[in-house]
Amino acid sequence: MNKIEETKNKRPLSPHLSIYKPQISSVLSIGHRMSGTGLFVMILALSWWFILWVFSGFNNCYFECFDNLIVKSLLYITSYGYFYHFCTGIRHLVWDTGRGFEINCINRSGVAVILISVILTALFWLYI
Repeated sequence: MNKIEETKNKRPLSPHLSIYKPQISSVLSIGHRMSGTGLFVMILALSWWFILWVFSGFNNCYFECFDNLIVKSLLYITSYGYFYHFCTGIRHLVWDTGRGFEINCINRSGVAVILISVILTALFWLYI
């Protein structure tokens, strides 16, 4: 084997997720994208539910599905996803001003996003 081939074999192929340790900023970024996708799907489902309810002549049987534990759980998760997406969006708006890029500030704001979204979700469901 010549020197060029030896050098090629020693180099890593490319940075991959298995190399990096998860950080709060990367986990929150992935969560932000997942919550946005989940919110899109749930808004689509709720829109279809509303359309069916309207075309049924506002039949009360469409409200019986909300007594189901799975549907209630999906609504809780969706509301948490909404508040989480909202809080991470505000965090990114602050970053757009050029503030909050210090490591300790990034970590504190990440923890704050999680706590505030849990608190807002709990307050929302207590109010309803």
